[in-house]
Amino acid sequence: MAADWRQAPLSPADRALCAFAEKLSLDPHASTAADVDRLREHGLDDRAIHDAVQIIGFFNYINRVADALGVEPESFTKAWERQKNGEHGSKE
Repeated sequence: MAADWRQAPLSPADRALCAFAEKLSLDPHASTAADVDRLREHGLDDRAIHDAVQIIGFFNYINRVADALGVEPESFTKAWERQKNGEHGSKE
């Protein structure tokens, strides 16, 4: 799913949430009440939408901080590659 959420076997609600997260991350000024209504149509209540917005916002924030400070996610990247290749355990 990390590579392309559109190809992942997700529920319609999860797809709507991923589309919302992508739009909010890449073009936040384009987000409208209709985007939130779409999440409600998929069964998300106001609390779930609020939580999603908070998490999406946090990840956008922390990514910008890391980019600004030149932080390289080396250990995460290595762990993700091992998981992708079917390996387990910590080998930093």
